[in-house]
Amino acid sequence: MHLPFSLRGLPGVIEVTVEVTRDPTELGASPGAVGLPHCRAAVEFPGRGYHGLLGWIQMVRSTDNDSHGKAFEMDPLMFVGAVAHPFGFFGITPTLFDAPGRRTNEDLDWLCHSFLSYIKDFEGETRVVSAITGFSWGFSRTDGVTTVEPAQRLTSADWNGHLELLHRDHPGWRFLDDFEMDSTL
Repeated sequence: MHLPFSLRGLPGVIEVTVEVTRDPTELGASPGAVGLPHCRAAVEFPGRGYHGLLGWIQMVRSTDNDSHGKAFEMDPLMFVGAVAHPFGFFGITPTLFDAPGRRTNEDLDWLCHSFLSYIKDFEGETRVVSAITGFSWGFSRTDGVTTVEPAQRLTSADWNGHLELLHRDHPGWRFLDDFEMDSTL
């Protein structure tokens, strides 16, 4: 998927690939990732220095999470533990990578919403996050057969649907409504 965006008057693009994991060792993924999809979203953006400072926020709805698939939850990066910010990945044009794994072959529905965002200086406030664009991807497994859900563009309404979760899990941060884009693409 080719996902264009514009920020600070500069054009950018996210190249999203969702592929089935054949050899988790080459990805540094768990053995339970075999046969499940992995996602890579690479940001190309000409913003230099702090203008290129962006972050990925991910939420997952899964039938094996605490809500049993009824609600989205923040996607944990298990290997770093709890963090005080909402970002799964943060840095100068960060690349998102995710390779979910499971220890069982039970039936499962798994959907991820991934949003590219940045920390905005908003009237002197710090810790104000504005989303730029986003996409969904996922999979379902029924009777041992996995079906991959390809990447699809999300809307501002999708982002706004997660604001309650974001505010609850990260009360020290402010999340702005709607995507911030310089123009409609």
